[in-house]
Amino acid sequence: MRTGFVERYGKLTELDRSFDLKFWQDQPPRARFLATWEMIIHAHKVKGGDVRQLRLQRSVRLFNANQVKYLVIGGYALMH
Repeated sequence: MRTGFVERYGKLTELDRSFDLKFWQDQPPRARFLATWEMIIHAHKVKGGDVRQLRLQRSVRLFNANQVKYLVIGGYALMH
């Protein structure tokens, strides 16, 4: 028998979202974030995008939004 799984059976026309909402509300924040990130990566791949751009674009956008002038990485200061 599988453990850690929850199943619900019924006709699609008779099912509401309460099952999904309860399941995700019972998950810790990290599990919800990881599941969301997995879907973002999958959608980006389906569209033919380079997954590595997701992190870089977000980082650059945040640095620019916060007017970051210097970034210290491993003890080295990099100028913007």
